[in-house]
Amino acid sequence: MCWRPAPTSCTSTSWTTTTCRTYRIIPDFAKAGATYITFHPEASEHIDRTIALIREAGCKPGLVFNPATPLDVLEWTLPKLDMVLLMSVNPGFGGQKFIPHVLDKARQVRRMIDALGLDILLEIDGGVGPANIREVALAGVDTFVAGSAVFGAGKDSDPRRYNSVIAALRAELAKT
Repeated sequence: MCWRPAPTSCTSTSWTTTTCRTYRIIPDFAKAGATYITFHPEASEHIDRTIALIREAGCKPGLVFNPATPLDVLEWTLPKLDMVLLMSVNPGFGGQKFIPHVLDKARQVRRMIDALGLDILLEIDGGVGPANIREVALAGVDTFVAGSAVFGAGKDSDPRRYNSVIAALRAELAKT
């Protein structure tokens, strides 16, 4: 689930791959209707070229950083991006706990975006829920992925199930 605090549409795709041929699958994601296509910089031989290919396909490019991946590539690419996605868990499976040091990375990226006066989404994915979404937002994040928090917390006894969890997330965001 991908959303910003104000209800908007977000069609995003991100992939992790060990191949250096990311450019081969960009058209497939674009044809499938993606608005944003994000990729891990270590998955591309030519980050600038991959960003350009995403734009040429009519989509908005973004970079994804795992918790331990350095942000140094942003020094050269940030003005070319529409999104920076910080993984706050190690990718692979849902339900993992949020890795707190990613908040420092979020603050760092937010400072970089603001210093250049750019309009770039700062997204976080992994371990986000009602207990920490406010702290994440205060670190400068404006787009949130909350998969397990929503789909794992919905109770069958609650007729509003997922809406109740989303309302709790939004209520925490309203406190920022």
